[in-house]
Amino acid sequence: MEVNETNRPLTETPMEQPIEAPVPTVEDTEKETSAPKQTLEEVVQRLKEINEKNDLTDKQEIDSLKQTFYKLQKAKSEAARKAFIDEGGKAEDFTPETEPAEEEFKAVMNAIKEKRNALAAAQEQEKEENLTKKLGILERMKFLTESQEDTNKIYDEFKKLQQEWNEIGQIPVAKVNELWKTYQLYTEKFYDMVKLNNEFREYDFKKNLEQKTRLCEAAEKLAEEPDVISAFHQLQKLHQEFRAIGPVAKDLREEIWSRFKAASTVVNKRHQQHFEELKEKEQNNLDQKTVICEIVEGMEYDTFTTFADWEDKTNEILALQAKWKTIGYAPQKMNVKIFERFRAACDEFFRRKAAFFKSVKETMAANLEKKKAFCEKAEALKESTDWKETAEILTKLQKEWKTIGPVAKKHSDAVWKRFIGACDYFFERKNKATSSQRSEEVENLAKKEDVIKRMAALEAAGTADDATAEQVRALMKEWNAIGFVPFKEKDRLYKEFHALVDKLFDRLHLSATEKRLSSVRTNGNKEGNLYRDRERLVRTYEGLKNDIQTYENNLGFLNSSSKKGNTLVADITRKIERLKKDMELVLKKIKDIDESLKEKE
Repeated sequence: MEVNETNRPLTETPMEQPIEAPVPTVEDTEKETSAPKQTLEEVVQRLKEINEKNDLTDKQEIDSLKQTFYKLQKAKSEAARKAFIDEGGKAEDFTPETEPAEEEFKAVMNAIKEKRNALAAAQEQEKEENLTKKLGILERMKFLTESQEDTNKIYDEFKKLQQEWNEIGQIPVAKVNELWKTYQLYTEKFYDMVKLNNEFREYDFKKNLEQKTRLCEAAEKLAEEPDVISAFHQLQKLHQEFRAIGPVAKDLREEIWSRFKAASTVVNKRHQQHFEELKEKEQNNLDQKTVICEIVEGMEYDTFTTFADWEDKTNEILALQAKWKTIGYAPQKMNVKIFERFRAACDEFFRRKAAFFKSVKETMAANLEKKKAFCEKAEALKESTDWKETAEILTKLQKEWKTIGPVAKKHSDAVWKRFIGACDYFFERKNKATSSQRSEEVENLAKKEDVIKRMAALEAAGTADDATAEQVRALMKEWNAIGFVPFKEKDRLYKEFHALVDKLFDRLHLSATEKRLSSVRTNGNKEGNLYRDRERLVRTYEGLKNDIQTYENNLGFLNSSSKKGNTLVADITRKIERLKKDMELVLKKIKDIDESLKEKE
């Protein structure tokens, strides 16, 4: 017995089952859409044109316009929200304005929806009518398969019924398989029953075989189609064409159908695999985004106490935001939720950062007011002639100045110059009023020349024992106790004395700090000059302190992740250590002057 399409079990023919694509969870293209270039008004105008022309068949364009409208509306609302926050408003107080175009948009979308519903209803009615027509054709085909009339006559009528069948449009999906099975049954039964001329019968089978072979080849090529979605939809059209073609010779029916079914299976498997991979990728994206949310939400805000801390974490947040943009869509039901979670965490970070910077600015403003008050006190005392009491007050003010915290950089230099200018003005007046007589300077010149002679004798002796070191220290102390000399002789004496001191210190291996401190004592005879030196050292100390603070602040903004960054950090660290050593030396010099001042009291 020959195997034909009628004898084949219907459950083994997947083409008899409607093949539908699973609903994707993200856009088929998997591509991030860029910001729409249209305006809200242009979107509404295009929807009006579609509504007025009743051009409702392109659902993709309507959906795209709808998405574009809401994206534009959201972008506009986000921009208004950002501007509100930038102007000092709180995020929770922001209320978006009503969009004027929204009511017009909703109205035209409702009109389109009503028309589309009406169109869908009409299409369903048409399908029911087509179903009735095809049922009528099947009844007539059944009659012909049981007719005893002349075969030539009923053949032409049967072919006419097939043509009418193919010209009828779509019918309800639920009835497609049932009607197609019955149609195939009557068609195959008719060809098997009618005793046609062999030549005519073979010609019809050959023609159908050629058409079905062409469809098999087309289905097999779809396995190479890079767009699996497009390949799947093309396959559905090929199935419709395959159903519309009549039977082939009995010995070829199973073979041609198996070939077409095998090609269909390849395309269907690729289609299913595509959505499984897409689902897995979306879940992986969700996992990555969840980790990023947890990092931002886990910020330990209590540990951020400096500008550097906040700037480091700001860079980290910006890096996480950049990373977020490189991650694709999450599953549709979670995509919006995970983004809102991330945005809320970022908003909380920047809210806390703004509060911190505001607090620091307020503290700096308070420090500025304190320093301005010190300036006013110094300016009120700079004309005073009560030299001793005023000097003590200004010296105390200078010490207290150090305890005040930093001010904004744009005010730092100006307020310091104002304060130290008033102090310098007073001490210069004080120095002029308390300067020594010329005769005393001449006497001091003779004393210092005598010290130089004795120091030269020690250097010429060439000894390097402890006794020599004690003699050197004694001569240095004697030198420091001597007051000012005539100005024109000052440099000569200084060079001669310190040249001898350097030689002896090198021979005796005395410390460099002790050597440098000698330069302070050489100027320290008269009280006025000591005060002047002390103020100069205080200014130097403040300058060193400010330099250290600047370098330490700069360290907080440097990125040491690169080789260049590591080098720069190390260099600045070395500079800070050097400046700290200089500060220690300056403090020792100030202490030495303070001791000299106490001896003169």
